[in-house]
Amino acid sequence: MLSKLHIHLYARIFLSYLLIILVFALTLVVVDQVFLARALQNRLSDIFPQLRTFNIFQNRAFLALFMPIRRATTEALIFASLAAAGLALLLSGLIGYQLISPIRRLMAASQRISDGHYNERIEVSKHLSESQMDEWDLLATQFNHMAANLEKTEELRRQLIGDVAHELRTPLTSIKGSMEALIDGVLPADQKTFQQIYLEADRLQHLVADLLELSRVESGNIELERKAFSPKQLLDTLVSRLGMQFEEKAVQLDLQLPDILPLVYADENRIGQVLINLVGNALQYTPEGGKVTVSALRVGNEVQFSVVDTGIGIAPEHLPNLFTRFYRVDKSRARAMGGSGIGLTIAKHLVEAHGGRIWVSSAGLGQGSTFFFTLPIAH
Repeated sequence: MLSKLHIHLYARIFLSYLLIILVFALTLVVVDQVFLARALQNRLSDIFPQLRTFNIFQNRAFLALFMPIRRATTEALIFASLAAAGLALLLSGLIGYQLISPIRRLMAASQRISDGHYNERIEVSKHLSESQMDEWDLLATQFNHMAANLEKTEELRRQLIGDVAHELRTPLTSIKGSMEALIDGVLPADQKTFQQIYLEADRLQHLVADLLELSRVESGNIELERKAFSPKQLLDTLVSRLGMQFEEKAVQLDLQLPDILPLVYADENRIGQVLINLVGNALQYTPEGGKVTVSALRVGNEVQFSVVDTGIGIAPEHLPNLFTRFYRVDKSRARAMGGSGIGLTIAKHLVEAHGGRIWVSSAGLGQGSTFFFTLPIAH
């Protein structure tokens, strides 16, 4: 009945207590009318055994003794009920306020978050462990976790917009500047100028393609054409595609494979995309005369691939963020080399879409780095 009333929760709690009080009072009235007379007669019969043989209501002498006792008992019950009702109403108001106050704080915090204030938090005692928290503390803790995730998501969204705008602006600015210089006659209309404009347009096209690919893999809207294939076949294809670039930079590319290696079950083109990204990054950050080693070995029911380079290495504070989109250890250098900053993010989603894992390790700056990822074995 109360749930159908369009009233505040505080009033519902108060009315619930009031209903309990009314039921209690009604119970006392029934007890007084039905059982009190019989109980008094039984007690008087213990004192006056002769009362057991007849009804005291038919005896005026004993009735005159009985009625004042009953009235006194009834009055005591009434006064006790009124006192209990008043105290219960007072306690119901206090308890209702204690129950409603944190809910109102939660509502206010939710409203502020919906207005865009994602740094809003509900105060929770820091000295309580999870086992010591009550339901409200646990709810507030979960609310704070949700608010923190929303704040992080909003921060990433803003950062994404800024990064995309910056990445698009750089080639667009170069193309526009070159075209204005051509129009004004500052730049000659020769092959070198057109080649430069073409490279910037190509860079812009690759960035847009990477953004579309990132959107697909993050939403899970990708189709994987899985089949069983040999890891050696995949690495041989990698060497044929990137071997020339390694020779031009004078960086050694080495493959290390065991004699017997099981087939993996994956989309060969997508995993080839992952490997090209990892090996391409290793080549990009490995100086002339360095070495990049690509290996694969069986670990349990998976094949673990690794790409080890002797390049510039990665500082420990950067390792947890390397697979975050648009994250760069050295932004100026990465942009100068033409990286979009989302290749590793795409690689992470592709590997995880196959049920594998991807991670990185590095001993520090100047110590090189190693990227690992796993794929399930074909059965």
